[in-house]
Amino acid sequence: MTDTPSLAPVHVVGGGLAGSEAAWQISRRGVPVVLHEMRPVRATDAHSTDGLAELVCSNSFRSDDPVSNAVGLLHEEMRRAGSLIMRAADAHRVPAGGALAVDRHGFSAAVEAALTAEPLVAIVREEVPDLPPADWANVVIATGPLTSPPLAEAIRAFTGEDSLSFFDAIAPIVHKDSIDMSRAWFQSRYDKGDGADYINCALDREQYYAFIEALLAGEKTDFKEWEKNTPYFEGCLPIEVMAERGPDTLAFGPMKPVGLTDPHTARRPFAVVQLRQDNALGTLYNMVGFQTKLKHGEQTRVFRTIPGLENAAFARLGGLHRNTFINSPRLLDATLRLKARPALRFAGQVTGVEGYVESAAMGLIAGRFAAADALAEVLSPPPPTTALGALLNHVTGGADAKSFQPMNVNFGLFPPPDTRTRKGDRKAAQSARALADLDRWLGRVEAA
Repeated sequence: MTDTPSLAPVHVVGGGLAGSEAAWQISRRGVPVVLHEMRPVRATDAHSTDGLAELVCSNSFRSDDPVSNAVGLLHEEMRRAGSLIMRAADAHRVPAGGALAVDRHGFSAAVEAALTAEPLVAIVREEVPDLPPADWANVVIATGPLTSPPLAEAIRAFTGEDSLSFFDAIAPIVHKDSIDMSRAWFQSRYDKGDGADYINCALDREQYYAFIEALLAGEKTDFKEWEKNTPYFEGCLPIEVMAERGPDTLAFGPMKPVGLTDPHTARRPFAVVQLRQDNALGTLYNMVGFQTKLKHGEQTRVFRTIPGLENAAFARLGGLHRNTFINSPRLLDATLRLKARPALRFAGQVTGVEGYVESAAMGLIAGRFAAADALAEVLSPPPPTTALGALLNHVTGGADAKSFQPMNVNFGLFPPPDTRTRKGDRKAAQSARALADLDRWLGRVEAA
């Protein structure tokens, strides 16, 4: 067994999903960790608590299908790799059809409790406002999309690269008992999952276009001068930005009515607003895909024009925050270390992955690499045929550094399957190959 007191600790900067996962993976390998979290010493524009692994934009980890969906496959790979984030998510899941959604507070509390109880993890509530000192020989920077401005500036100054930035928008949350169920109904698209995991509010043609008109006319949050040229991430666009692309955009996006039938009319609605359970008690529901930069008063006015939400009481209104990531293909090596200073390793959304699960996955990988360094071991990257390996490969060189943008995990990042595989079976074949290769990488089975 490792003589842990003789090992210098790994410093993990940031207590979000990636940092929490990295700290867990490091400690599981018998290496001491100091986890630095700046909240509550320094707040952010989006967090509302000082809890570790607080979820901000949504409570959904997206599809949990490990056979035909890349993020579902990533879930399963992380479970097999002993992920704390997935353990907490599974323990605090709430109904969401074929997706994995969680009770935010229960999830965060479970992650924090596990790390607090781990004797090899020391949680320090302080800001790291500059690049870590030279005597921190093994560091994981997992400060996420809300990296504090002083640290972000220090990273930019040291690397000589301008960090690429964009805005993330947050969706409102509604108290369930304020939803008029005489107009709304429970149903999942195509009755997936339990078949009734979402609350649906139907709009006819006239109501939909009146809603679009009100949405576009609503007063929006003003950008500061230095923010005006910052692009949005395409996967988390505010609904009003989508509506500006054309009046029918939302009807083919988050408000698409396919797979749903309004029981009050026995017809498919022209458009629909779906709300997904946000907590274990089932008292709060998240407006799916309704990220917004409308001012708070405008949100209340505009969203109450939606049938069923006329008297909606909002537990949280939508918001907007700046997101920052580095040009990882140019700056990082194959083990997520900063080429110009290998003692620093990056993880999470700051590396240019998008999504809760992807961020935690990068923390898992970074933590394992950091632990291997501490133990003077050599750890090969996970195979590129796995979801973990495909994501790592993308941010450390698979993507074009000149046009690098945040990316969710998807099968397009994987090597293609055997050409003999039928087209309809390709995802299943890629998933089966991924899990077999991951088990070999984890040492679960003998290599062929």
